[in-house]
Amino acid sequence: MRGLEGRTAVVTGAASGIGRAIAMRLAEEGVRTVIFDIDEAGAKATADAAGGNVSAQHCDITDLSSVQEAVEATEKDVAPIDFLVNNAGWDLPTSFLDSDPDFWAKVIGINLMGPIHMHHTVLNRMAERGAGRVVNIASDAGRVGSSGEAVYSACKGGVIAFTKTLAREVSRRNITLNTVCPGPTDTPLFDAFKAASEGGAKIAEGLARAIPMRRLGEPADYPGIVAFLLSDDAAYITGQTISVSGGLTMHG
Repeated sequence: MRGLEGRTAVVTGAASGIGRAIAMRLAEEGVRTVIFDIDEAGAKATADAAGGNVSAQHCDITDLSSVQEAVEATEKDVAPIDFLVNNAGWDLPTSFLDSDPDFWAKVIGINLMGPIHMHHTVLNRMAERGAGRVVNIASDAGRVGSSGEAVYSACKGGVIAFTKTLAREVSRRNITLNTVCPGPTDTPLFDAFKAASEGGAKIAEGLARAIPMRRLGEPADYPGIVAFLLSDDAAYITGQTISVSGGLTMHG
């Protein structure tokens, strides 16, 4: 795709799952890709599998100072950041009425405050340079809700609204921001989700039957749209929310 080769991207949460697939696809497109992840071993494994175009940087996105240090190190040791992909996320299926403040704080810290920390740190630098592209990985749970994921859904809905607002605020700085919303996807996070519930396997089967394409998503289903939104082919697209869900959710 046009405008990707030779650029520099940060992808959060790329030690496994969707993030790993995105990092490896960007590397294939010639993008210098830096993984920000708290899972150092998993991030290094992704970097090793992708080859020389991917590196790993330890970062706890829930900690603003950790984000600032990781961004500073990346721009010093690699290159100024052209692209940001906020992918890191976490949740467990829990009825809201049975949940507690510690659980809420963890979900919000990873899924909402983490992206806020990343945006504030990276967008300031992009604005100074007058260029940049951001893709936020949210969830269809943030568009239509998801039973057992009340706080997670609130966070992902917040990311969608946050992205639209920032797209308006920084459009004149030549920065675009868009959101990709995966549907149910077969990842390590989804495996943990199933294991946390007695009926998790049946829930997964029911979701697969409800999807018009009759299968759960796979990590490989998402890197293409992310790469497109980062490319020059999408230079006139900003503030958009795109579901990639096998037809489970249809908007328009």
